[in-house]
Amino acid sequence: MRYLLAVGAAGLLLASCSDGAPGEATEAQQGDGTDTVDLAEFPDRPYWGDTHLHTDVSVDAFGFGVRLGPEEALRFARGEEVTATTGMKAQLDRPLDFLVIADHSDAMGATRRLYDAPRMMVRDPTLRRWYDMMHESPEQSTRAVAELITAAANDEIPEAFRDPERQAAATRELWDRHLDVLDRYNEPGRFTAFAGFEWTLMPSGNNLHRVVMFRDGSAKTREVLPYPGLDGDVTGLWDYMDAYEETTGGKVLAIPHNSNLSNGQMFELVGPDGGAMSAQYARRRAAREPVVEATQIKGDSETHPFLSPNDEFASFGVAGWELGNLPLTERSTPDMYAGSYLRSALLRGLTLEERLGVNPYAFGLIGSTDSHTALATGDEDNFFGKHTGNEPSAERAMDAQNLGTRQGRFGWHYLAGGYAAAWARGNTRAEIFDAFMRREVYATTGPRMVLRLFAGHDFAASDWGGDWVRAGYTRGVPMGGELEDTGRAPTFLISALKDPDGANLDRVQVVKGWVDAGGEAQEKVFDVAWSAREMDGASDSPVPPVGDTVDRLRATYKNTIGAAELRATWTDPEYRRGQRAFYYVRVLEIPTPSWVLYDAVRFGLKLPDNVIEANVIQERAYSSPVWLRPKNRPQTRPQVGDAPPIMEAE
Repeated sequence: MRYLLAVGAAGLLLASCSDGAPGEATEAQQGDGTDTVDLAEFPDRPYWGDTHLHTDVSVDAFGFGVRLGPEEALRFARGEEVTATTGMKAQLDRPLDFLVIADHSDAMGATRRLYDAPRMMVRDPTLRRWYDMMHESPEQSTRAVAELITAAANDEIPEAFRDPERQAAATRELWDRHLDVLDRYNEPGRFTAFAGFEWTLMPSGNNLHRVVMFRDGSAKTREVLPYPGLDGDVTGLWDYMDAYEETTGGKVLAIPHNSNLSNGQMFELVGPDGGAMSAQYARRRAAREPVVEATQIKGDSETHPFLSPNDEFASFGVAGWELGNLPLTERSTPDMYAGSYLRSALLRGLTLEERLGVNPYAFGLIGSTDSHTALATGDEDNFFGKHTGNEPSAERAMDAQNLGTRQGRFGWHYLAGGYAAAWARGNTRAEIFDAFMRREVYATTGPRMVLRLFAGHDFAASDWGGDWVRAGYTRGVPMGGELEDTGRAPTFLISALKDPDGANLDRVQVVKGWVDAGGEAQEKVFDVAWSAREMDGASDSPVPPVGDTVDRLRATYKNTIGAAELRATWTDPEYRRGQRAFYYVRVLEIPTPSWVLYDAVRFGLKLPDNVIEANVIQERAYSSPVWLRPKNRPQTRPQVGDAPPIMEAE
């Protein structure tokens, strides 16, 4: 078995090369981008990217069938046409600005090595069965990986698959070559290729995964290997991150994702040992995990109708994913939801801060894909599937997607994915990473809406007539910032522009969470700008539905409703002095078809009525919150790098 784990890497890497690869990386490409491009005075535009993409290096992605490697993934993200594993041509309408290839750190490249090994060398009976299944058919290969994931969840991976010495040697070879590829495709000012990996802690099948993202170029990231994580707890990952920064002087952060599949364990009120959460633990979490992935292919984690019964838009991306943990080995119950969804976690952060003096859950929000096809696309009309087994086909919408079982999750429950938008001064590793650390980032479910948010105490509608961005930075704080409570109600400048290639906007909402005088967590959603003409002028009545132009049979819609731009100058009407609160913005598009309806047209499908109606959706963006911070309490997030000034509102 030592031979098994050692072979195949060379073949893998040769297979990943392409004829159109850039030449050797320059010194600028190998670094973090500092002093390589002219920077804007303030973050002047959102840079679009995906922080969560898997290639054939991931143990599950290869088993699911993907045969595209990191190089094809980078070419696709930069806007080039590539050939997907199933033979179709694939290309983005618009290139991305940055990418994190986040292959699983556990057993990196191992399924390809198993697949490529001589059968006679595979002596472990479980591995030999998986070997045979992987060679029998794509369907059997998918079942083999499903068994592998379940075995990992139950700590039953065969010892032959765990050889740490050989795995470390193979990972070293893969990692070094991967960093070389990243540097060659990293082009400061045009496209940023980050080093990263996915850490895959999954006790009893409950998803506690994190994507790890480095700020630095290969000179520093080569000093470490991706950290494996099937066992232990999250403090082991933070120790690894601490050691990396102390040893290299670099920077690294972690991004929790799919909290919706954690069965309440991602945002617990206790520490990892089940005891009371300590201030030290809370402080480390806040420092190490500044952002959380709010939306991706495997559902949306903003909130759940059970938690937010007064929020009419709370059910987006919930269906199918609320049933249980990742492999559906344990069913979810409503008492778990508060630890699984972000809005509740933000509320828990406020209550924990009251006790500990530090908020462990003061995070920003991003979206990404979690695609296992090496194709980073979150576009409904260009959805290439969660994995190669559900790349475009006539069957994928109605196929069961429970890793080979039929327990209630089907293809049409997948979202097309999401993107991360980072407000930065330039497109470099350092600038975009620092935007993540400042939480000056936001999530979308795919459309590239431009969302800007500032909070202060003296903003007025007249600010829109001047340099309101400068006003935002010099008299307030941007999304992700903390505004000191001065005894005056906070006022927000909110601007939302439609995706120039997408649908009009329905409305802009502010989601507020706070702790009341009795110590109880509360939430409320405010409509602050909307497009419905009948609501022009002030009114206390609910904003009516924007309308629906979707042609279900043709998968089309019309921008005859909605608005191209919405702005609001909004002051919290329910502010109370001394109240600790957070505010984030949610922007909704008008109804549009999901990928399922595009598939129905492409393949001539007849879908059940309930599936059709569930796939007329209102895509959305989530800003990172602004927190109202008690006077004289220090900020939770340190400044990093040469970041743009974030002023304290007076």
